[in-house]
Amino acid sequence: MLAHQAPPNDLTFPSIIKKAATCSPSIAFMIGTPLHTHVIKLGLLRDLFTQTSLVVLYARLGNLSDACRVFEEIAQPCVVSSNAMLDALGKNGDMESALLLFDSMAEREVVSWTSIINGFGRNRRFGEAIQFFVKMMGHEDVRRCLVKPNEATFVSVLFSCSNLDGVGALHHGKHIHGYIIRNEVELTVFMGTALIALYGKMGCLENAMKTFDGMVIKGVCTWNAMISSLACNGREKQALDLFEKMKMQGLRPDEVTFIAVITACVRSKSVELGLGFFQSMRCDFRVVPRMEHYRCVVDLLGRAGLLEEAAEFIKRMPFDPNATVLGPLLGACKVHGAIELGNEVGRRLLELQPHHCGGYVTLSNIYAGGEVWSHAADWRKAMIEAGISKIPAYSMIDAM
Repeated sequence: MLAHQAPPNDLTFPSIIKKAATCSPSIAFMIGTPLHTHVIKLGLLRDLFTQTSLVVLYARLGNLSDACRVFEEIAQPCVVSSNAMLDALGKNGDMESALLLFDSMAEREVVSWTSIINGFGRNRRFGEAIQFFVKMMGHEDVRRCLVKPNEATFVSVLFSCSNLDGVGALHHGKHIHGYIIRNEVELTVFMGTALIALYGKMGCLENAMKTFDGMVIKGVCTWNAMISSLACNGREKQALDLFEKMKMQGLRPDEVTFIAVITACVRSKSVELGLGFFQSMRCDFRVVPRMEHYRCVVDLLGRAGLLEEAAEFIKRMPFDPNATVLGPLLGACKVHGAIELGNEVGRRLLELQPHHCGGYVTLSNIYAGGEVWSHAADWRKAMIEAGISKIPAYSMIDAM
């Protein structure tokens, strides 16, 4: 367009900038900055649609300062530009500013409410996300049906329910499910998957399976959630059977699927089957194993007492193991009394997590289990001298 000397106008840039925002961060930055420069040079920065597109772009790039600068230059922000700024603030962890902006908005739509709920969830403030959803449902705009929660709203709040470590998560989740049923809201793939994940985490397998069976359309993510729910609640055979059924349906398992099925093998101590799934990932489905898959295999071998095999498996990894991989092996060393290997693995773990109590406590327990009391005391002393306290354990009972 520029080569043909056709000057772009205010209709040109919004769509191009929005397209740039969907690219990878490196490409978006490489394209977005020159576009912003062109907008300034052509005197189009006062166009509301262009300004809103730039806010979205900088939000996706995680560049909060530029997003704020562009937003502040908007004379009269509309609800769309305000929503874009809410999203930018939430993605960058500034929920206090997001709330101030939300409260100042003359007009709010479902995207406005959802942006706050999603922002709280993204920043692991799950309780506040749920409370904000409750506030939304009690607002006069919702009561008068001027605003209705949509798919994104339900998925966001159910995500927070699934991740809330506290009493009430299941209670809120069931209320949300009840609202969906009473108001005949279509249970989409992502909403159903979020419900299954919630029920699975809370151990409500009957509810999870009922939701799964009632879904007309299921995505790979839906099958993954159900397989994982079964695998983590003592139904390993059902999880593996469901995996086979998934393949028979013509669906292609992804990296999350294999985490779930190998986890089922870990819990059922099906070593050969689990190793077979790990090999099948790359060979049959061209899924490249990630750190989490290696962690699962190390856990699989460690629980079976195959500690040397687990250590060799770690040595053959294409990248350095992190704490999530070394932790299960250290735990297995404690269970099976492998003092020498445990000492080696524990020291590597402490290099990665020098301020976490787990490595110190497990090493001390390994030596105590072998009745090497002096070494056990040394590790407890080292933990105290490092100013590290043992995290107290707790139990939680949620209302069904």
